[in-house]
Amino acid sequence: MAKKRRFEQLEAAASTTREKKTYVDPFQAQVVPRLEEAGKKFEGKGKTILYAIGAIMLIALVVFAVLKWTRSSSAQAQAALGKAIDVSSAQISQAGTPPTSNEKTYKTEKERAEAAIPLFQNVVEQYGGEAGEKAKYFIAVNKLYLDRTAAIQELETLSNGSSTTAKLAKFALAQTRADDNKLDDAVNIYQELAGMDDPVVAKDTINFELAKIYEKQGKKQEAADLYFNIAKAASEAKDRDGKPVRMTQTATDAKDKLKDLDPERAKQITEPQPESPF
Repeated sequence: MAKKRRFEQLEAAASTTREKKTYVDPFQAQVVPRLEEAGKKFEGKGKTILYAIGAIMLIALVVFAVLKWTRSSSAQAQAALGKAIDVSSAQISQAGTPPTSNEKTYKTEKERAEAAIPLFQNVVEQYGGEAGEKAKYFIAVNKLYLDRTAAIQELETLSNGSSTTAKLAKFALAQTRADDNKLDDAVNIYQELAGMDDPVVAKDTINFELAKIYEKQGKKQEAADLYFNIAKAASEAKDRDGKPVRMTQTATDAKDKLKDLDPERAKQITEPQPESPF
């Protein structure tokens, strides 16, 4: 089971009456593939690994939104938050930081989380406001490496309301519910997010995760419908000049899933061929 994750994000899809033009989500187009590849490496490694991959995703998911929000934050708060984000997204290397490298690395996710959380806490205490709310989210998802129960409780608190932080916390909660095999709870949260006008996280991502749970629940038709809708919309996507665009990794995975559930329906989806520059 691949846990897809990333370090940037937002949402996708729009169409006009005659000529469908879909905005391609930068989060899905760039970040999802990289994190999906990482997730596949851990496939079948057990629940502890799944929790770790889930935590990686939750930390990563918010960064693009954070960059968007920071325009309304003070320069000092932005700088402090950015420093904390850099630490929370630092590379993991068993060998440690090479003497010639300027980039700090950590030997484990736990060690990295322990370094990042105090920096985010400093943002909360010194600046508060929007920057502080973002930092609280990061504290909670980093804490998944240290104290999962406490982290989930913090996410539950943050998920109340309709702010961007609340929506991201809801998505994070849905992931933890799925990891804990509380599938009905996860479905309810994903459905709530999918029904929002602006759930912050890309709707294709939400619906893909929802479809995977439907599969686990034996709801093959519901899962196939979601996979079809994701892949079909992506296959018809156009850039701002009206030219076909390559399908995102999420859409490609949705088509692959559909092939298993409904091969005949999958044949209706033709992947676009980008025009030759020559």
